[in-house]
Amino acid sequence: MCLKFAEHFLWIANALMRAGEGTGMWDEEDGFFYDVLRLPDGRAERLKVRSMVGLLPLCVVTVFEGKFLELYAEVRQRFRQVLEGRPELRRFIHDPATIGHAGRRLAAVLDEAKLRRVLAVTLDEKEFLSPYGIRALSRHHAEHPYVFRAGGQEYRVPYLPAESDSAMFGGNSNWRRPIWMPMNALVIRALLQYHLYCGDAFTIECPRGSGRRMNLYHVAEESHQTGWTGLIALTMYLFATSTSEQALELGKTAGGVEVEPAPSRKR
Repeated sequence: MCLKFAEHFLWIANALMRAGEGTGMWDEEDGFFYDVLRLPDGRAERLKVRSMVGLLPLCVVTVFEGKFLELYAEVRQRFRQVLEGRPELRRFIHDPATIGHAGRRLAAVLDEAKLRRVLAVTLDEKEFLSPYGIRALSRHHAEHPYVFRAGGQEYRVPYLPAESDSAMFGGNSNWRRPIWMPMNALVIRALLQYHLYCGDAFTIECPRGSGRRMNLYHVAEESHQTGWTGLIALTMYLFATSTSEQALELGKTAGGVEVEPAPSRKR
C-alpha cells in the first residue's frame, strides 16, 4: 500500500509538469503553475491567472526521516526499482532519491530551481506577499487583468477587494484577492517541510527586493494571518515552542511542525 501511494505521487506529479501533449501546468518562461484548458480540437492552453492554483504545487511536499527507510528496507528497495525502471517520472520533479539534511528524503513536485522561482513570486509584495499573509490572487492583476476570449465572448479576471463587481460566484470575490488562512497554513507547512530537508544552507530573499535573506523556517515565521482563529492558535504555538535549529534537529516533532506539538524548549 505504501509503494502504491508513492507510485501514484510520481505519476500525478509528472502529469502536473508534462500533461497534455507536453502542456503541463508548469510554465517555464514565467516560473509558475497555471490551470490548463483542454480545447475541443485537442489543443491545450494555459490560463495565465496568477492565483492560489499556482501555489498549490508548492504545498505538495512531505519529508521522510532517514530512519524510516532503515526500518522498512523492503519498501526502500522496491521504490528504488520503480525509480530505476521509470526514470522519466522524476525527470521534471524533485528527485526523491536525493538525500538532504540529516539524512532526510523529500517527496515534492518542485526541485530546488523551481522552488526558488515559485518562492520569488510568492514573496514579492507586488505579487502575492501582503502585510497580512499570502494573497489568493496576485496583485499583478490589479494593473494587468487576465483576459480570455472564447466563443465570441471576453472573460476577465481582475484583482478585486472583497466586494465583487459581478454577480458571479455568489456576488463576492473571496478567491480573487483576500487572504485565505487555510491556504497560508498550507504554505507555512510546506516551507517547514522544505526547511527540514534543505537546512540552513537554503536561503531566499524575503521580501523580494529587500536584500534580506532568510532560511525557510524564518520565511514561514514572517507569514501573518487573519481569520480562522483555530489555525492561528496552532501557528502561534508552533513558532512559540520551536526554533529553526530545533526543527532541523528534531524534525517533525519540533513544536508541531507536522501535527503533534512537542514541549517547549525555546529560551
